[in-house]
Amino acid sequence: MGSRKRISAEARKEEKRNTVMARLHNHPTSPRKMRLIADLIRGVDVKRALDILKYTEKAQAKTLEKLLLSAISNWQVKNEGVRIEDANLYVKEIYVDSASMLKRLRPAPQGRAYRIRKRSNHVTLILGSKINQSQTQNQEA
Repeated sequence: MGSRKRISAEARKEEKRNTVMARLHNHPTSPRKMRLIADLIRGVDVKRALDILKYTEKAQAKTLEKLLLSAISNWQVKNEGVRIEDANLYVKEIYVDSASMLKRLRPAPQGRAYRIRKRSNHVTLILGSKINQSQTQNQEA
């Protein structure tokens, strides 16, 4: 392995070590419905995002709230001794991808059948810290 490749690989590893994420696999709702809720909290402060999810009446909001709490606890494990309020955490990225589909048939008139696609999704939530960004910008300058 060349030195440039090794340096870039180490940089990617370090970046991955500093990111905090939580993933939800094969949740049985359509990705379209989940994206409506995910769009509400993208780029929002963590405390505000929890409030938004708590008071949103859609069923998917409760699932995303649990996922956000899981990401926060993952952050606490990686950053022991640092308070969440001091870190200024925010939802850096959240995206919803489609997962496997269960295909069913529904009887239709005149001997035909309509296909029913029961969709599911994967959600990935990545937290960012505004303090880490300002520290890295100061170090580069």
